[in-house]
Amino acid sequence: MAKPRGRYAKGVAKRQEILTAALDVIAERGCRRATNREIAERVGLSQAGLLHYFSSREEMYVEVLRARDQRDSAEYWTPHAGIETLLEIMDHNAQVPGLVQLYVEYSAEASIPGHPAHAFFVERYDWIAGRLAHGLRNERRAGVLGPGVDIHTAVELLLATADGVQAHWLVDRSIDMAGEVRAVWDLIRRCSHL
Repeated sequence: MAKPRGRYAKGVAKRQEILTAALDVIAERGCRRATNREIAERVGLSQAGLLHYFSSREEMYVEVLRARDQRDSAEYWTPHAGIETLLEIMDHNAQVPGLVQLYVEYSAEASIPGHPAHAFFVERYDWIAGRLAHGLRNERRAGVLGPGVDIHTAVELLLATADGVQAHWLVDRSIDMAGEVRAVWDLIRRCSHL
């Protein structure tokens, strides 16, 4: 694929710069306290200039979530990734509460017909469920996960736990998100050998 050239390449680069700045601002301040002004200032734009690159704040925030997933994917998801990868990401999420807040809020709002995040969350769920299912099949081949549990059901339980515990963690930061997901994984593993 050819690299973007000229003015288009500069626009792509500026958009990426904005997303990087927005990731930092939202991680630090949360999605409700992050302002377009602060994001724009970090990249040398006006607020109007910022919205030249995104049709709305909602679209920018969806792209921030996409950029977060791309970053996390590059850092954590290897071809042999599985449950331990999910647990590492949950531990990492405790360091970026603003991004957890954005994820939780937008995942709920994505259920609203026509919300800008709807397609993103449909695609994201399919992607992460596929990655996790692959990892659980590897666990089954290694004898860690027995035949007594359906892989699809295990994936659903783990992802529901991960999403639910993130929402709970936003209210009670004493919760060990990775520990809660690990407890469900341990239960699934034990049941799979019955």
